[in-house]
Amino acid sequence: MDTKYIFITGGVLSSLGKGIASASIATLLKNSGLKTSMLKIDPYLNMDPGTMSPLEHGEVFVTEDGAETDLDLGHYERFLDINLNKQNNFTTGQVYQSVITKERRGDYLGKTIQVIPHVTNEIKDKIKAAGAGQDALVVEIGGTVGDIESLPFLEAIRELGIELGKKNSLFVHLTLVPFLSAAGELKTKPTQHSVQELRRIGIAPGLLFCRTEKKLPEDLRLKIARSCGVDDDCVVEVGDAKSIYEVPLKFMAQDVLVPIAKKLGFERLVPNMDKWRDLVSKIIKPENTVKIAFVGKYLKLKESYKSLTESLIHAGANLD
Repeated sequence: MDTKYIFITGGVLSSLGKGIASASIATLLKNSGLKTSMLKIDPYLNMDPGTMSPLEHGEVFVTEDGAETDLDLGHYERFLDINLNKQNNFTTGQVYQSVITKERRGDYLGKTIQVIPHVTNEIKDKIKAAGAGQDALVVEIGGTVGDIESLPFLEAIRELGIELGKKNSLFVHLTLVPFLSAAGELKTKPTQHSVQELRRIGIAPGLLFCRTEKKLPEDLRLKIARSCGVDDDCVVEVGDAKSIYEVPLKFMAQDVLVPIAKKLGFERLVPNMDKWRDLVSKIIKPENTVKIAFVGKYLKLKESYKSLTESLIHAGANLD
């Protein structure tokens, strides 16, 4: 079976929870019996987060092969219970370094080096390398649609979508449906504009994840589907959760795997989430609690010690 690629982009603004949404989809796929992995693409010029301030970027997650990567890889490993490596995260800096090294070595035979096709081809090669041997690869594109930094990556996945075919690629767009307290209603216009921006680049999302504080009414869900050109069952509500580990269960309750299976040509996907549900129940409603203090240097940003705090949550839930 060919590897199925699911590309996840974000719109309107950052920090909507793209990493958790991506990990949640991958978790459901893995628990449906598919060999699943993940890839995080970071559109910054740094080679890796290793020299970046934790107060600006959060913790540096170190993989088993010693790669200094984005903190989202920590989420990926915890959700999927797998070990990732340097292939599962790359940056703009790494892409450009690779292209320039090849140019200096003469690999391009004297051609003029351009973003298209040389940079985009390098991006596509790295994506396909991460997906080798997998049934499914979930690819999170960092940044927000409309950012100049993300354009080469969006162009690369647009091209990949054509090369792979519709049965082997799916575009998922996470967007915001804000609630205006003054008007007392949810607004869909930011989502519509975000999808329009994505379509302008040449990418038509097949699935929309709508981040919202309030429950998404059925009429608004259908309005979003019509205005953004997706099927009715392809608009998924992403509300607040008591724990990030509850998100896969919320997705499962909305049958998110039904349109994914249909679009990617899978047979019916039925994830076994019994153990996961028990763990989430212990995290949300613990029978016992304990206070633990630790001394840290970068405490102004809670993401600076994400793996430590999450490991304590895991330990507590398993010992409860």
